[in-house]
Amino acid sequence: MRQGHQAIRGAQEAHTSTGTDLLSAGEFVVTWAVVEILDKLKNRARATPQRIALAEGEDDRVIQAAARITAERYAKITLLGRADTIRAAASRLGVKLDGIEILNPLASPRLDAYAQIYLERRRARGTTLEEAHEASRKPLYFAALSVAAGDADASVGGAANSTAETVRAALHSIGLAPEARLVSGFFLMIVPARDGITFGERGAMLFADCGVVPDPTPQELAEIALATAENARAFLEVEPRVALLSFSTKGSAEHARVEKIREALRIIQVRQPTLAVDGELQVDAALVPGVGASKAKGSPVAGRANVLIFPDLDSGNIGYKLVERLAGAAALGPILQGLARPANDLSRGCTADDIAHVVAITAIQSIARQQLASASGD
Repeated sequence: MRQGHQAIRGAQEAHTSTGTDLLSAGEFVVTWAVVEILDKLKNRARATPQRIALAEGEDDRVIQAAARITAERYAKITLLGRADTIRAAASRLGVKLDGIEILNPLASPRLDAYAQIYLERRRARGTTLEEAHEASRKPLYFAALSVAAGDADASVGGAANSTAETVRAALHSIGLAPEARLVSGFFLMIVPARDGITFGERGAMLFADCGVVPDPTPQELAEIALATAENARAFLEVEPRVALLSFSTKGSAEHARVEKIREALRIIQVRQPTLAVDGELQVDAALVPGVGASKAKGSPVAGRANVLIFPDLDSGNIGYKLVERLAGAAALGPILQGLARPANDLSRGCTADDIAHVVAITAIQSIARQQLASASGD
């Protein structure tokens, strides 16, 4: 897998800001747009509560989030950590732990089983049984392995661990989805209306990859686009319209970087010929109807894209932060995609609200994965 340590390092360096400022973005309209979308996601999650393992269960913010999630009944939470420490913290914080499972990885009867799962996944890399046991005792790995074993539907970590550590635990323990070739990350962006004009779906769009893969090949870019399109269906509940972004629109420039976008488009069209996708497109051609009609006449996407695929991590990370800071947008993410089962990362500067939001998003991912598996007969 080309991604490997390079992508994990890229994820760690790129993930210095997430949706932790989403309710203080400086725009009242954004606040209510975010609340509306999150409430909708929670309502959908509440219909089929998912079992979510929170790796850093002794962290005050995680404990507070678990109490809120449980009170709102949109997920079934397991806190990993020492029970006496967690209960003492809950008492100090004034929160109730009713309905929340507390599990100490070091005392779990599942350790041997999880170590075997880890060993099978990493044996080809030279991992020994002793190393597998050591890994499975770590909360990040224990949480991910509980997902791999089917004891939990998804995991969330990163409140006290780096993105690189969190992504590595998920990759090594859960692994890639059968159809996936890499892990990438998307942001759910909510952009305020301006002069009555909205972009995407009532201001909601998906941006990728903004957090994991530094310099994707055409094949990897296609993979990122296809995974993000599927998540657009899950989160926006509409058909995706995918724009492959570039500094060129339909031959306005010639360069190896432009050819990379064109090759990615060809790959996508072969793999999913019915998907509304186009490229290469400059961002104004992708979003603004008048510009799209002028620069990319006849495009199924130009002027109305709801999924933006950036050519590399530089542009993706810069792009989402510019929209967040200059347009007053909310950025929810990065949300990992490409894993066999959901596992997501938090910023170490996250709040209890941020953790609760990521759990809601993770629950929707898990539900969508189960629905796809049911539809395909798996």
